Amino acid sequence: MSETVLILGATSAIARATAAAFAARGAALYLASRDMDELERIAADLKLRYNVEVHHGLFDAEATETHEAFFQAVIEEMRRLSGVVLAFGYLGDQQAARDFNAGAKVIASNFTGAASILSHCANYFEPLKNGFIIGISSVAGDRGRQSNYVYGAAKGALSLYLQGLRNRLFASGVRVITIKPGFVDTAMTYGMPKLFLVASPQAIGERIVRTLDKSADVVYLPWFWRYIMLIIQHIPEPLFKRLKL
Repeated sequence: MSETVLILGATSAIARATAAAFAARGAALYLASRDMDELERIAADLKLRYNVEVHHGLFDAEATETHEAFFQAVIEEMRRLSGVVLAFGYLGDQQAARDFNAGAKVIASNFTGAASILSHCANYFEPLKNGFIIGISSVAGDRGRQSNYVYGAAKGALSLYLQGLRNRLFASGVRVITIKPGFVDTAMTYGMPKLFLVASPQAIGERIVRTLDKSADVVYLPWFWRYIMLIIQHIPEPLFKRLKL
């Protein structure tokens, strides 16, 4: 039986590439985001290129009161799900570090909304004793840095949430995979200094789908970010607090 995959935040560059990679292996898709016009364009393109079943619907990560009804509607329309990819996020800017309201939006999008919808996903897969959840976090969550610590805190919380979910669902045979991208060439990182460390959304999307064929629980993309962050995590705090990162 072919895969049926729900992609949350489906209009982002990484999500589009991930959707294309799933479609290339014959998966039926449900694409969800706040931009219905863009969803329609993406769905039409995937149907044309890959001849697969593609559904789409409105989803707002910050409107947590709508998540239960949204997820039930997806199940009714798709009849079943093999897995979920959580791909939404909001970087914000430096204002988030100084303005609580701006910071709250970053946290609501990257963590609160994610925890809300993932709770419904977990409750669906657990009694089925199969399925997968792929959550796209970020290397920014591995250590707090002055340049993006609100975003990093939200992504760090998401990584911990996914870790706990993985622990909870392991006995049920449900896979929970944490993806930690470094710099990716997307609209969200436009204008940021990336140098040679930048990766394409296409490469990231393909690797995300290939993680299902491996046993890894936490995947850094590209791979070398695991070692970059390992070094950063081990810088002593008396030195780290003096760095401009």
